[in-house]
Amino acid sequence: MADFNVGGQAVIEGVMMRSIDRVSTAVRIPSGEILIKTDEYKSLAHRYKILNIPIIRGAVAFVEMMIIGIKTLNFSAEVAVREAEKEEALKKGETVKDEKKDKSSLMVGLTAVVALAFGILIFFFLPLAISTLFNVDKNALGFNLIAGGVRITIFLLYVWGISLFKDFQRVFEYHGAEHKAIFTYEMKSELTPENAKTYSRFHPRCGTSFILIVALFAIIIYAFSDTFFAIITGHPPALLERFAVHFSLLPFVAGGSYEILKFSAKKRGNPLVNALIQPGLWLQRITTREPNLEQLEVAIVALESALGITSSRIAAKKTPVY
Repeated sequence: MADFNVGGQAVIEGVMMRSIDRVSTAVRIPSGEILIKTDEYKSLAHRYKILNIPIIRGAVAFVEMMIIGIKTLNFSAEVAVREAEKEEALKKGETVKDEKKDKSSLMVGLTAVVALAFGILIFFFLPLAISTLFNVDKNALGFNLIAGGVRITIFLLYVWGISLFKDFQRVFEYHGAEHKAIFTYEMKSELTPENAKTYSRFHPRCGTSFILIVALFAIIIYAFSDTFFAIITGHPPALLERFAVHFSLLPFVAGGSYEILKFSAKKRGNPLVNALIQPGLWLQRITTREPNLEQLEVAIVALESALGITSSRIAAKKTPVY
């Protein structure tokens, strides 16, 4: 399967789609219309050849997509708040104000920093701290198997926990719509909600699968790094030393996991590869839900906009551009 360089993300009542040169977010509002926000996009890995080599390009993509993801979530949240305010104003008979409120780059940056710090604390430092309680510091593989198990357990509990909330269930439906729309495009089928409905909501290049690959790949890399540390220093790393070494290798872990994910997407027909990607697909049974035709339409509109396709669907619905 060819690499079509298309990816996406579910947001509040919508979907973000990314192509090689555009990022487009489509959000359905209570009136039934679909708001679209499209920005030009050119990855650093495509602008600078030195950043487009294996491993490095994955680390770059990881950071870029985190920033893009936060921006698109902010956009969908702003739309949701604005529409709620408009609805409340109409109920009270007040004048409806339709003002565009853009968050500053500083606010987006601060949000990214806080989110990253929280993620490092919960999914990175905490598993190491818990693993030290088992007194296996001298066994590099054993220590990192425990840390990896704790990390995966925390992640699974987190995903399962948020799946119980109705609002997140809606987001998971749009997540399914995103996957189905991308599958429709990859299979070169006509981009219609009816066609997209027939495809699977489980996609091997999903970010959920990526996180799981990172957690598993980290066990191997960190076991080697702890072993080398002990050889060089003559003692196993202490908690803070281990954290510093592991954190410094995070770009390598993310970059390597990215390459594994890309490879698995290209070799979908290989039985061994299919077996290796199954855990990620199983996890998507929690993080995706079956979307309806209206949600699929939103995902397709976002995809068409990201690809620069002039769709009769957009013109017919008079979809406003936000």
